[in-house]
Amino acid sequence: MGVQITELLKPKEIRIEDLAGKIVVVDAFNMLYQFLTSIRMRDGSPLTDSSGNVTSHLQGLFNRTTALLAKNLKLVFVFDGQAPALKQQERERRKMIKQEAELRLRDAQAHEDVDAMKKYAPRTSRLTPEMIDEAKALLFGLGVPVVNAPSEGEAEAASLVKSGKAYAVVSQDTDSLLFGAPRIIRNLSISGKRKQANTLQYTTVSPELLELNTTLEQLGITHDQLIAMAMLVGTDYNVGGIKGIGPKNALKLVKKHQTDFEAMFTEVGWSQYFPIIWQEVFNTFKEIPTTTDVAFYWEQPNVEIVTNLLCTKHDFSRARVEETLNLLQIFAKQQVQKGLGDFF
Repeated sequence: MGVQITELLKPKEIRIEDLAGKIVVVDAFNMLYQFLTSIRMRDGSPLTDSSGNVTSHLQGLFNRTTALLAKNLKLVFVFDGQAPALKQQERERRKMIKQEAELRLRDAQAHEDVDAMKKYAPRTSRLTPEMIDEAKALLFGLGVPVVNAPSEGEAEAASLVKSGKAYAVVSQDTDSLLFGAPRIIRNLSISGKRKQANTLQYTTVSPELLELNTTLEQLGITHDQLIAMAMLVGTDYNVGGIKGIGPKNALKLVKKHQTDFEAMFTEVGWSQYFPIIWQEVFNTFKEIPTTTDVAFYWEQPNVEIVTNLLCTKHDFSRARVEETLNLLQIFAKQQVQKGLGDFF
């Protein structure tokens, strides 16, 4: 879902070149869902191979990853582990939205309403276990490190940046700020474009950098207050938040009550909206399991692994895939030679 506080945030526009040589941790599920919802045919249906298997996620992952590697970004992908128990309600909400979208999509298909098909088809996107396994296999073939998070991928990514093992989290959502990520990068796309919701149109975007300390200074609050503010608006662990409270009112409330969160949540009637105490949600953000016991290694792309997956199994153009991999290998060799030149 993503916490709805972006209107209060003031990101800094950056260039992809500013990230050259830096380790950035990608929230894999976040990116894969982007591809599943945006890489589609004119009628809204996803890309598929000759057997009908969805390939939108692989198309996007291959193109985006190779393009960023060629810009000298050191990518690490983090995949979700066991979700907190409190996320079950959010999962049920998403399931209902998909079911409703599927009903509307079938109706649109029956009436050959292409506009409605474009609108509802992306909302039915599902990231299956097989898709996840294929994404990991592709990244392995590209020589890119993969981390399996103990729990939430965004929390693990935030932990890796906090520990100094990476520079920033790459995600469209800002939830990583709640998990303490020092830096988040949004809109990381070589094309400089982002698909508009429920359309096949794109808008021009630039990469953005959000820094936690700068954000807290601008808002005049602490990190704990940021979490409390997000809870008022609604998070994945208390869906919908408190009725009638938006980001601006939430900011006023946390400033009014400072660190007395008990008084604040009592004032807004927390117990009328949620069957759990507010501390359970707050502590989920503060105490979610993560690990930093990982090491990152980047390897040369394995042409055989990548072409077997994309071309043999899913009908990708072998010539195009091999050309991209060849260019990537040339770039990698140039980087090695450049490094040796600097050394001598």
